[in-house]
Amino acid sequence: MAVGRTGDCDSPAEVAAVLIDRRGVVTGLSRTAEDLLGRPAADVVGRSVLRLLAEPRAAAPGGLPDSGDARLLCGSGEVVRVCYRSESLGGSAPTLILATAPDQVSGPGWDEALARALLGQDRIGIVLRDADLTVVRTNLKDGAFAGPALPPGTRLADVMHPADAAAVEESLRDVLETGVPFAAREQRVRSARAPHGDWSLSVSAVRTEDAQGRPTGVAVLFTDATKHWQAERRRELRHRASAAIGGTLDINRTAQEIVDLLVPDFADLAWVDLADAVLTGDEPPKTFGGGDLHLRRATCRIANGPWPPEMLQLGEAVPPFPDLPVVRELQEGGTTVIGRAALERGLADPAHVRLAAPDGGHSMIVAPLFARGLVLGVVVAWRIDRIEPFDEEDVALFTEIAAHVALGVDNARRYAREHRAAAALQQRLLPQTYMSTRVMETAGAYVPAGGGAEIGGDWFDAIELPSLRTALVVGDVTGHGLHATATMGRLRTAVQTLADLELAPDELLTHLDDLVTRLADEADPAHHDMVGATCLVAVHDPVTGRCTMAAAGHPPPLLALANGRAVPVAVRPGPPLGVGGLPFETTTVAVPPGSIIALYTDGLLQRYGSDIDGSTQDLADRLTGLRRSKDDLPSLARALMSGTAGPPQPDDAALLLARTSALEEDAVASWEFPADPAAVASARAAATGKLAEWRLDDHAFVTELIVSELVTNAVRYGGGPVGLRLIRDGVLLCEVTDPSNTQPRMRRARTTDEGGRGLFLVAQLSRRWGSRYGLSGKTIWAEQELSE
Repeated sequence: MAVGRTGDCDSPAEVAAVLIDRRGVVTGLSRTAEDLLGRPAADVVGRSVLRLLAEPRAAAPGGLPDSGDARLLCGSGEVVRVCYRSESLGGSAPTLILATAPDQVSGPGWDEALARALLGQDRIGIVLRDADLTVVRTNLKDGAFAGPALPPGTRLADVMHPADAAAVEESLRDVLETGVPFAAREQRVRSARAPHGDWSLSVSAVRTEDAQGRPTGVAVLFTDATKHWQAERRRELRHRASAAIGGTLDINRTAQEIVDLLVPDFADLAWVDLADAVLTGDEPPKTFGGGDLHLRRATCRIANGPWPPEMLQLGEAVPPFPDLPVVRELQEGGTTVIGRAALERGLADPAHVRLAAPDGGHSMIVAPLFARGLVLGVVVAWRIDRIEPFDEEDVALFTEIAAHVALGVDNARRYAREHRAAAALQQRLLPQTYMSTRVMETAGAYVPAGGGAEIGGDWFDAIELPSLRTALVVGDVTGHGLHATATMGRLRTAVQTLADLELAPDELLTHLDDLVTRLADEADPAHHDMVGATCLVAVHDPVTGRCTMAAAGHPPPLLALANGRAVPVAVRPGPPLGVGGLPFETTTVAVPPGSIIALYTDGLLQRYGSDIDGSTQDLADRLTGLRRSKDDLPSLARALMSGTAGPPQPDDAALLLARTSALEEDAVASWEFPADPAAVASARAAATGKLAEWRLDDHAFVTELIVSELVTNAVRYGGGPVGLRLIRDGVLLCEVTDPSNTQPRMRRARTTDEGGRGLFLVAQLSRRWGSRYGLSGKTIWAEQELSE
């Protein structure tokens, strides 16, 4: 090897170059100094050069990096004094040290001198990982390789994937044609061998010329930066894992996020098996050793092609495994790397091998999803096309990602358990979704919030009232979670109790407002403002064909007549419950038979848009269109709850549909009598006569007694006029109305009392009885069952 002494260099060819890695070992030399490969750097270059490697200094603008005197040990054993310069090739790649004569250090042709020193004129040099940093030389013009590492005639496509080789050759031809060099360009290529290995190369290229300046070729340096690239890729995976995994409270989605992260950037195939109990939100059983591991395939992914049919499929249970060391290590929280041969020896059963190892898989890594002392499942990854097995750095990365996923899965599991408890509580607190009476059919629907939101406090209710009337209720409690569900249960119970008292809707809301105010006062001061609700109450009377309603901060109901469009009812809304202040007002509308009344919460409107007025109209239009094609009321409710396609809504929604029916012809009879004792006999006669028309003579005696007692009390204590009404529709109702507001009270008369047994007698003869107030006066009613 010709190395010029100071002032002795008369040709750019007399240049030496050395590649030294971070361990201080020579890994590459130029031309004929191959006998120095592997020797300590101190035997090849002087200490000043080594200090330059350890403490690099910045180059002056427009000048060269640090330079000075050094000694270089030639292949012949001769030690010469030269000048040097250094070039860091970046990352964990080696550092290039160029030793040359002084006239070349300061001249503009150092790029050409470097190229010739490393590769020789008209040659291409490649430092390949699978060639252990060996320099390979070729002439780009005819593409022929010639060098010690590869046989003559070798081309780039023989060592690289053809597509990658074509890309590299295109870049080199640009340098040859334009003369514009490039340095340290990152190039990721695959090996031509199958399975393919991935390399990250730092590529530098410069055109070489003859003495007349004619292009003769391209000199190229390929520096292996694969380890540096792998380290960057691991850092990127860590960052992506922390950002992407665990952002949802859905167990299966969290499991899917990890396989999407691992494939194809880390492995070629991956899956996650979760304990059966975890999928339902419970704690998994603690197991040790082989046997039934109580695992189930939750998610999987493969880089190329469909999932292998011979392997365990999604949803299938993991079969019992033998008591292997790898199984015990997983149960103890350790991560394991195992090759295919070792796995086959351990399993010993070809059927188990087919389930656990894909065709062509050569390296497997397994980590438990270990959180809070529980093994929630396992995550497994295989390398198939990648020729590199998993190493220690892969184990550290995989363990870190698995631990992050385990916390996400455990959080999702605990949320699923709490959500299931809240959902079960709310379902038990809600009424049955479908109810049908002789005069009304109702269908309710409830949809919880989406996107990880908790269960809410929306509710609906349909309450049968005396005299064939029905109370329709829908409400929305402020907030989410168990406290909202519990508040909803208390309010629904209160509404049922108040409805049984037959209060008017506005009076009912007034009492409910007082209850919410008390609940807020009982709550923790920090949560005082979080106790509140909105509510809508409507009472339908099939006899009059009218519906009276009142709202407390709630959206208006929709009314769809039998052959008309659905329109919002102009309800005069009061303040939300718990606010107090303004009174609640009632609105009464005519509801002919066959009409549909729709009561809903604002969560349903959010499924139709953000604008309240526009969403209400869209809901009304959808109700108008769907009722023509869906006669089944529950199906209509489900269709309305679906709303429009869009992201999950953060609020739950409740809907109650009610379709009215007509009473039979001649089902109601009414009379009016003066406040005269003689009117009692007339009332009895009128009632018995009507029962005879209805062919209910079997009920005449009991009805006559009830009418006599109630009319007598009205004449004696209430004054006139006295109204009597009989209603026949599955039951026989007897109603007596008087102008008095005195509440009747039943008492148990003593044996010596001459009176006081009237209401007691009515209660004994009827199935139930009661009274309600009207705009003026009161109505006492008694209900009898009719025999089939």
